[in-house]
Amino acid sequence: MAVFYNVLKGLNKMPKMKTKSSAKKRFRFTASGKVKAGAAGKRHGMIKRTNKQIRNQRGTMVLAPGDAGLVKIHMPYAGKHS
Repeated sequence: MAVFYNVLKGLNKMPKMKTKSSAKKRFRFTASGKVKAGAAGKRHGMIKRTNKQIRNQRGTMVLAPGDAGLVKIHMPYAGKHS
């Protein structure tokens, strides 16, 4: 009888996977499933950087496939999965 009750209530399902809070604050997904992130190296020490480097690091950029795979592990419900 207990097994029948669990099936009705849906208690025999696998638990949900959790999204890593640090990952959801730092990364976004494009419509095609690529991962966007802010540029690294822009927190301090801008005096010693060239103007070209500062200019090129504005905004966000798409991560390389290897790095994107690591992010997708921590965000199981975001973006397209292949």
